[in-house]
Amino acid sequence: MTVSPDLHLPDASSRRWPAPRGLLRLTKPVTWFPPMWAYLCGIVSAGISPWDRWPLVVLGVVLAGPVVCGMSQVINDWADRDVDAINEPHRPIPSGMVSPGWAFAFAVLLSGLSLWLGSFLGIWGLGATAVAVVAAWVYSVPPFRLKRSGWWGPGLVGLSYESLPWFTGAAVLSVGAPSFPVVIVALLYGIGAHGIMTINDFKALEGDRATGVRSLPVVVGPDVAARIACMVMTLPQLLVISMLVVWGQPVFAAVVALGLIGQFAAMRVWMRDPAGKAPWYNGTGVTLYVLGMMVSAVAIRSLGVAP
Repeated sequence: MTVSPDLHLPDASSRRWPAPRGLLRLTKPVTWFPPMWAYLCGIVSAGISPWDRWPLVVLGVVLAGPVVCGMSQVINDWADRDVDAINEPHRPIPSGMVSPGWAFAFAVLLSGLSLWLGSFLGIWGLGATAVAVVAAWVYSVPPFRLKRSGWWGPGLVGLSYESLPWFTGAAVLSVGAPSFPVVIVALLYGIGAHGIMTINDFKALEGDRATGVRSLPVVVGPDVAARIACMVMTLPQLLVISMLVVWGQPVFAAVVALGLIGQFAAMRVWMRDPAGKAPWYNGTGVTLYVLGMMVSAVAIRSLGVAP
């Protein structure tokens, strides 16, 4: 299969122009929060006042969420149109609100817009944006289509959604490479996000089986996949807690630890029905995870280690 805007799905070719509401739905606004939050974590952890550079803070948040993340969702919907016809036939492409050709064009337009806006964030911001754009296409589109792998796909998305925006926010504010604590904590939370991405795979279980996507729930089964996700989310947080203690931030370490204990309680509930309770865990355990990210960012800021 090759990348081509010539598409076959439920015919929307009779619609000359795409429905604006359909284009917005393609960008899945509900998914914008994680990279926007991670970018703000980077801003906070940089240890530098953002007020003198507030336009770059606002631009970075918009770029991370509606533009780059929205672009990645459009690409994914275009590449997943056959899967969505099974899992979510109400999505804009299967339902006919947006033709596949328009969706492809919209993805290309947003990719270009991402790079243009990224250029205003300096060399670090542009470089990070370019990596994010490439990652979005590599994740969804053949011949790479890393989302077919239950290991590589979630790993790439976790790093792109959490580590990369965090690094970018700190780099933009610092006008240079972030400090070691920023880099290592951002990396750990991105690795842990592999588990969060695995949770999201539960909703597409049947469609993934039918179309050959080898997500972890498909390959090892829901129960084992849930256990792996819990382990992958837990270990990086334990390392973050340990490092905060070593860095002389025991209070912040204790707060992150309390959040992790709350996640353990939520994990026990989730494990009773991994497929059925995955959305519930997203709203409870994952919320505690991302709150821990900001607590860790404040802790790093308190170290006073600016690049």
